[in-house]
Amino acid sequence: MKKKLRPAVFFLIHILFLHGIYGQIPANMTDYLRQKFLNYTTSVPREEIYIHSDRDEYISGEDLWFNIYLIDRQSFKPSSGSKIAYFELLNPENRPIVQKRILLEGGFGPGQIVLPDTLSSGIYTIRAYTNWMKNFLPVNCFTKDIHIYNVFSSRSFKEKINSGKKISKSASVDNYPSTSNTGLTLRVDNLKPDILEIDVVTDEKYSAENKNQFYLFIQTHGNINYVSSERTTDRFTKIFINKNQLPAGINQITVFNTKGQPVGERFIYTPEKENTVVTIHSADSSGIRDKISLDFAFPDAIPNKLNSNNLSISVVAGTNNQLFPDINNYMIFGTEYGLSPEDIFKGIKISKIAPEIVDSLLQSAKSNWLDWNAILSGDPPVYKYKIETEDFYLSGKLLTGDQKEKDSDRYVLLSHPGKIADFQYTRTDREGNFGFKIKIDDKVNDLIIQPDEVTKNQSVNIESSFSDKYLKSERLVDSISKSIPGYISTWSVNHQVRKIYGTSSIGEPIKPDISQPKTRRFYGKPDQELNMKDYITLPVMQEVFFELLVGVFLKKEKSGYEITISDPENKKVYETPPALFVDGVKVIDPSVIAGLDPEIVEKIDVIRERYFVGDYFFYGIVNIITKAGDFSNVTLPDYAIRLSYRVIEKVNSFISPDYSSTAMKKNRIPDFRNTLYWNPSVKPNQDGKATVEFWSSDNKADYLINIQGITKDGKLFSFQKNIKVK
Repeated sequence: MKKKLRPAVFFLIHILFLHGIYGQIPANMTDYLRQKFLNYTTSVPREEIYIHSDRDEYISGEDLWFNIYLIDRQSFKPSSGSKIAYFELLNPENRPIVQKRILLEGGFGPGQIVLPDTLSSGIYTIRAYTNWMKNFLPVNCFTKDIHIYNVFSSRSFKEKINSGKKISKSASVDNYPSTSNTGLTLRVDNLKPDILEIDVVTDEKYSAENKNQFYLFIQTHGNINYVSSERTTDRFTKIFINKNQLPAGINQITVFNTKGQPVGERFIYTPEKENTVVTIHSADSSGIRDKISLDFAFPDAIPNKLNSNNLSISVVAGTNNQLFPDINNYMIFGTEYGLSPEDIFKGIKISKIAPEIVDSLLQSAKSNWLDWNAILSGDPPVYKYKIETEDFYLSGKLLTGDQKEKDSDRYVLLSHPGKIADFQYTRTDREGNFGFKIKIDDKVNDLIIQPDEVTKNQSVNIESSFSDKYLKSERLVDSISKSIPGYISTWSVNHQVRKIYGTSSIGEPIKPDISQPKTRRFYGKPDQELNMKDYITLPVMQEVFFELLVGVFLKKEKSGYEITISDPENKKVYETPPALFVDGVKVIDPSVIAGLDPEIVEKIDVIRERYFVGDYFFYGIVNIITKAGDFSNVTLPDYAIRLSYRVIEKVNSFISPDYSSTAMKKNRIPDFRNTLYWNPSVKPNQDGKATVEFWSSDNKADYLINIQGITKDGKLFSFQKNIKVK
């Protein structure tokens, strides 16, 4: 009987599952779709990164300066969610050359790396992402190709070839029909200046099954623009929507049947109606070692919406090769549609492209963030990587046996060796994974990680915080015949001269704005705090326990030493031994403490009562604090690992010479900066004005001023201007 029922049960479960997704037809479908959409965008936010680098071309060995913009995809506002960006430089084979964690404050983070002087010529890639974005890699990740040249290397130029789509200026567009086997066809006419025309064609079967009804849903980067219930008129239904209801960007139009199933979809592009204008007043030319002043002027509404990190500026030798899209162009697509903005907009400004041309590109587009199957399926999935709002997540795996077997449901402990005990614990999941929270700062942290219960051949493996998921290139080409631009030889000479004279643009580290909480012992005030200097020196730790500590016993047994504590209430010794620590690091073997020389011990803290840290339980605590306070007097056991770990990298400021004095102006040390000026944080005053001053170099050339920025309310802007040093 059971065997006969089992297929029926499975069939019923399957039907109920499908019914749970689409079968529970709500009374108000428009409210249902709205709520499902809002629930999803709230639980699965989308972060985007844009990087403004000082240049797109470099000489191996040079400095690369950049500013990271973390942007919320829904609002386009600077995101205050994630506090760390993971920055990488990848070689032409997509292997990481440089990896750094960059602090983000209010959605912005300046950075700088030194390009290794051993790099051969080729196309390299910089990429950046947050911990949350790792859940959606490799697509939800900023990437930008840069050219690096090494004129002293005989190796051929390595070029990446990818499958990104480019816009053709000759492309044309019609009505872009969207069809399916659902009995409904969706057509969209986006050619009219003020009205969007939507045509829905239905067959007799669809009309009968859905009672001449369908639902229209329009959203733009996660924001609902339009939801309506519509009736079919015969087989052909027209809907007109005022374009003022559609914000700039990629608009997703979806049609649903009466069961709440998507049956037609189209993406269209709505251009920005107006753009913020940044005006720069400066002389068009300058002599060598002259002061250059750039006076910025913003519209009245902008200054109060900017802070010191909203605007970055670079001044570099012009090459007419600044082809990476600005922040405005980039954020139209971002990483949401799997299209490379670098390839799409190469050599073309979005304002110069007719909207219908962009629409033609979107015929095959699909959002990798807002997918209706995921939105309507119910609860969103549980993601491995969390948003690092206040802390950095250090992850690892507990292994046993042949290092492949996972150890699940085990306590793993984290200690920061020191005179103030700091204790953390976590439990492994079914795969043996564990994670700890570490405060975000640029200091080197001394960490000891170990399992709480030791078994044979047990080990701790720490996971890299950088992702190993990379976008694939179609192929690599050794461009033997690729000609090196003439200015690259000049740049290379400039770089070599600076190396010979020891001149550099690297200044003092930028001090991050990080509040450091006061460190406290995890067990609070101890029941007994024994300062060894207050007593005569005893020869062995066994006598220290016997003579100076109350209710704590160190005894030598046949099997070794043991330490016990008596309950202060009933004076009975706990059957379970206490937790033993040296410099805040838990030790399992009491002989470690027994073997310490009392001369090196500064203090002993004792908790005699039962003590909880979360759900981790102690039958008393004994913490031996040495004079060194760094756990250096104890041999680290094989099952534990010790790490020197810096969460975020120190970031240096950009400096350039000041030729205001006659002596400096006549100085014979040559000045050949390839990046004339870099500033990741320019702030206008209350009047909407800002002035940036710097000095030209000895290099006579045309220079490009490149400005990128974002306001607090999500207004993106960019500006370029040329000046000449002669």
